[in-house]
Amino acid sequence: MTNLWDPELRTLLWDMLRKTSRTFYLSIRQLPTEVGDSLCLAYLMLRVSDYLEDNEIMPPDEKVIALQCWHDIMTSDRPAEDLSSTLPTTDFAANPDLIAAQNAKIILQALSFLPDELKATIIGHVCDSTLGMARWVKRGPKFTNEADLDDYMHEVAGRVGYLSTEVFAWHYPAIRAQLDRLMPMARETGLALQTVNIIRGLRKDFERGWVFIPETYCTPFNLKPEEIFNPDYESQALLIVDLMAQKAQRHLEKAVEYIRCLPPWLHRLRLACIWPMLFAVRTLAISRRNMAVLVGEVKITRDEVKRIVFETSIMGWSNIWVTNYYQKLQKIPEA
Repeated sequence: MTNLWDPELRTLLWDMLRKTSRTFYLSIRQLPTEVGDSLCLAYLMLRVSDYLEDNEIMPPDEKVIALQCWHDIMTSDRPAEDLSSTLPTTDFAANPDLIAAQNAKIILQALSFLPDELKATIIGHVCDSTLGMARWVKRGPKFTNEADLDDYMHEVAGRVGYLSTEVFAWHYPAIRAQLDRLMPMARETGLALQTVNIIRGLRKDFERGWVFIPETYCTPFNLKPEEIFNPDYESQALLIVDLMAQKAQRHLEKAVEYIRCLPPWLHRLRLACIWPMLFAVRTLAISRRNMAVLVGEVKITRDEVKRIVFETSIMGWSNIWVTNYYQKLQKIPEA
């Protein structure tokens, strides 16, 4: 694949990604130019879907219509203006994904320069995720059991794992050769990152009317999911959050296995996968038995991010080192 974008367009797209997703910007920017550009576009398309699914301005019925519209724009000749005309003009402070949604036409124009097979791969996965989001917006914020939660997370994150891995495979024969082995772990990686995002964003999601805790997690404590935010049930709530943490841990084990399957000579690709995984590991560690996840939002410090980036940049090629470092980061900070 040759360099098909002019410098001005490339700068615009990467700046858009930086504004909408700093964590993934850091990781995707680490990739070699061609694969990085491909994933930059893919993630910007997903940011459009994300905005339509979880913004706090549009009512559910309008979100479903907008998500279907976005799907149709990606798969037919429906003009992007049909989507942009329905969007608010200002919502950046609350949800910077609006930037991507308002620039959907430019994103799709850039996508048109990619090879047909690669373009079809990206569109296919983004469309599947978009329709999955629409299905869950219709269904509403009710998760009866863990299978419900996994279904939701598959649509918004597991499919992203599929997309990223197939983009890697298109660019690298060494990834393509073990694609069948990687794809199940790619889904688990997406579920791992999403579960941690849910834990650290419990309060914010609750305030917008969504509680991503399965009812079956709460039943043994005679609570409803929304009651975990009641200070009277603090001890029970922490035990329920710990069930979510255990779930995240199970998915993260598969995420580490995914990374161990990536060839060591693809060091930049490995780093792009290692960083969000280890950020999630550390975030999970500081979230365990921490009431802050129920009253605010837990984040790792910038110094921790810098340290993880620095140390993995030196040793991330080694599977033994990555495994040991993963275990080290799981340790809960002392009070």
